Amino acid sequence: MRFGLVGTGHWARATHAPALLATSGVTLAGIWGRDPGRTSSIAAAFDTRAYDDYDALLDVVDAVAFSVPPDVQAPMAATAARAGKHLLLEKPIAHDADGARSLEAAVLDAGVASVVFFTQLFRPEVRAWLAECAAAEHPWEGGLALALGSVQREEGVFSTPWRLERDGGLWDLGPHALSMVVPILGPVVSVAAHEDRLGTVHLVLEHRGGASSTATVSQAVPSAASTSYARLWGGSGHTQLPDRHSPVVEVLSGAVAELVAAAEPGAAPHPYGVTFGREIVDTLATAQEQLANVRHTGQMSAQ
Repeated sequence: MRFGLVGTGHWARATHAPALLATSGVTLAGIWGRDPGRTSSIAAAFDTRAYDDYDALLDVVDAVAFSVPPDVQAPMAATAARAGKHLLLEKPIAHDADGARSLEAAVLDAGVASVVFFTQLFRPEVRAWLAECAAAEHPWEGGLALALGSVQREEGVFSTPWRLERDGGLWDLGPHALSMVVPILGPVVSVAAHEDRLGTVHLVLEHRGGASSTATVSQAVPSAASTSYARLWGGSGHTQLPDRHSPVVEVLSGAVAELVAAAEPGAAPHPYGVTFGREIVDTLATAQEQLANVRHTGQMSAQ
């Protein structure tokens, strides 16, 4: 399958391009980026063609891998879907509910395959844990997830504008936290959000079927406090997300291979495709609205 890569930042260079090249049956046919100089540089580094016209890239590929901010990804991915291209998407798939729903509609209308790269959900050791959870004798009644990073406090390769300017903890790490509880406890049907003065966001989630969970996320902690963690409990006791050691390029290559399989005629939609991604964005957008209302009320009270 011929892939095009959209994006030229650190994640595209360090992860996406190597993963595409490492996947059997996949060809990296070209790269498009918003910065022509960086596009030429990464294309040369990976021995492929640089494109300055997105439509021209779409003309020569079967699928597109995206490594751009969510507000850029959503409309470009919808265009690719309408052109009949399969999609490897980054989380979150959009930066608002309308963008996510528009992208989902484009994918479903076109009948193309999609996979959203929620990193943990493609790690073999996490897949094994989720399978064990799903096979437990008793239902899981609750859970918690913690995802803490430092890019809003200490500059690093992931200190990109979209993470710095708009609730990076919620939108960048929120999808990771949710992806650890939703597959087992079920889709979120309601959410309550609270943010403390240090920028940590706490979510209380109700899941379809009655289970509840909490998620705590921040991109503003000291680097020494950066971590991720998840735990579930129920009649079978407690279970904890295992340590993850699989190299991320290997993990993303597995996601690419699963997209190729999902694109086969008659294949079922991937469980972590665009609809799963849209459901996650719906939860994030609801939390975002609640946080915005609280901030507005606080500002009004201070006047």
